[in-house]
Amino acid sequence: RSSDLVCESEILEALQKIASKNKIWRSYIGMGYYNCCVPQAILRNLLENAGWVTQYTPYQPEVSQGRLESLLNYQTMVCDITAMDVANASLLDEGTAAAEAMQLSHRHNKRTTFYVDSRCHPQTIAVVLTRANYIGVTVQLKLPHEMDFGGKDVSGVLFQYPDTDGKIGRA
Repeated sequence: RSSDLVCESEILEALQKIASKNKIWRSYIGMGYYNCCVPQAILRNLLENAGWVTQYTPYQPEVSQGRLESLLNYQTMVCDITAMDVANASLLDEGTAAAEAMQLSHRHNKRTTFYVDSRCHPQTIAVVLTRANYIGVTVQLKLPHEMDFGGKDVSGVLFQYPDTDGKIGRA
């Protein structure tokens, strides 16, 4: 029925009234998920732009291709702003980057023990443990003061700063 039609601005106004009843509290989720202020230009042009999830090539998944392009744009922007010749934006999430670092150190020195600070994010530890299982590396979860670097079998170590609880401090 035409009497039920509502324009977009009316819907947005009604939703804003509902949303204004929400109370904003401090986030205590931790584990790498923190509140942050994202500038509107980045929200509008990168995060909310549907163009980043549209298929550009027949062999590349849409979101992945959009992510690659947005990272390329980010790197280009950093180069423009800083006048540097190159800039880097990682394609890896934190857990995957940590596992890649463990594999890199293992490939380099062929040692089979890898220390991980037990205060790292659980999702990062899980990815490292899974990857280590398939390459024959033994992961030991320890606090830094418990790690023994005197042995000749230590391949590398992973620390987290701040830790998974958001704490910055000494071992």
